[in-house]
Amino acid sequence: MYFTAVSKRAYGQFCGIVRAVELIGERWALLIIRDLLVKPKRYSDLRQGLPRIPTNILAARLKELASAGIVRRRLLSRPSGVVYELSEYGRELEDIVLRLGRWGAKSLTEPGREDIVTVDSLIMALRSNFRAGRDASYELHLGDIVINASIRGGRLEVAEGTLPDADLVIETGTAIMTLMAGDVTPAKAIESGSVRLAGNVDLLSRFVDTFRI
Repeated sequence: MYFTAVSKRAYGQFCGIVRAVELIGERWALLIIRDLLVKPKRYSDLRQGLPRIPTNILAARLKELASAGIVRRRLLSRPSGVVYELSEYGRELEDIVLRLGRWGAKSLTEPGREDIVTVDSLIMALRSNFRAGRDASYELHLGDIVINASIRGGRLEVAEGTLPDADLVIETGTAIMTLMAGDVTPAKAIESGSVRLAGNVDLLSRFVDTFRI
């Protein structure tokens, strides 16, 4: 399988890593791939999930990724329109992106004043840091974002929205990262009010162990 590097950046080396960087190393490209790993999206969905990307850059990156065989357009009949999705070749990046997210999370400190969290970035954060754990279901509220995570038979499913009868509902802010990193204990997080819980509060420790950074 051969694909032509379409990026303007060229390193002049015959190497798989170099080719990978040429294909997906342009700014915003990996974030587009990250969001498409959650689910296929319309152009407007991608814009909403990446609010700071210039429209001309988004269009250019989608064109480049499509030319490289990583992303493809699919026509919808009901409702009509076009969605972008990863090709089979593009989905091979899933394990790489998850591992990269897990590695990068180890260097996260306090968020900058202008840093944002999106639905897709939070979903991928849980997927990246998932460790096999016992069955449980969680509903996580982080500001206006609500996602749910269910573990059944060692498999994780994460999606946007509420989850009826979730075993534990967690309301928090970016302090969830210090909890997942082990910088604060579940008991201290509850005591300080950085997390608010409903349901089986004893499951907070299991949540931390399951998604520990």
